[in-house]
Amino acid sequence: MIVALCAALDVFGGFTAKTLAVPVVYLDTVGTFVAAVVLGPWWGAAAGVTYNVVASLTFDPGTWPFGVVSIVVALLWGYGIRRFGLGRSAWSFFGLGLVVAVASAIAASPIVLWLYGGATGSASDAITFLFELVGLDQGLSVFVSNLVSNSADKLIAGSVGLALVRALPETYLAGVQLPARTRFGLLGTAAAGLAIGLALGVVAYVWASGG
Repeated sequence: MIVALCAALDVFGGFTAKTLAVPVVYLDTVGTFVAAVVLGPWWGAAAGVTYNVVASLTFDPGTWPFGVVSIVVALLWGYGIRRFGLGRSAWSFFGLGLVVAVASAIAASPIVLWLYGGATGSASDAITFLFELVGLDQGLSVFVSNLVSNSADKLIAGSVGLALVRALPETYLAGVQLPARTRFGLLGTAAAGLAIGLALGVVAYVWASGG
């Protein structure tokens, strides 16, 4: 049941971003984060892949190959926080978010390059085009574009997911190490991550728009 709800959360975020043409970010891994942290990494992967299947059959037919990215994201978040305790402080949480972003870019770039010819129709295509204009080859441009968009997206998704996880009863969080309840604490970490992710997204969008 929780996996289905998390997949639905991914669908809601992905559909919203797609429908409103939200620039740079995808908003389709918040539920994956929640499932990976609360239930375990492979349950998070199940939620993420379920999103890819549902989205590809409904509002975004090109999403299905990125199921591999959902698996990578879920495993890193799940094992990172549950096994290695990388959610215990703001710094380790943000560091994990950047690792997830890099891994997402590595996993997604070959799909974008080889299956879609370097462009998927998303807002990050404009960033790819800019890097090509300054002389980078297409492969490197696709990777850097994915790195920029995923850095913003995964910080936002992880931060929103962190706030949602804290809202759950403590019985769901046994053994999960999260930032301490201090003035900054967990909600402060979530708010900071959200602000950083939004700032990265805005900067990337303005830069890609040429002004």
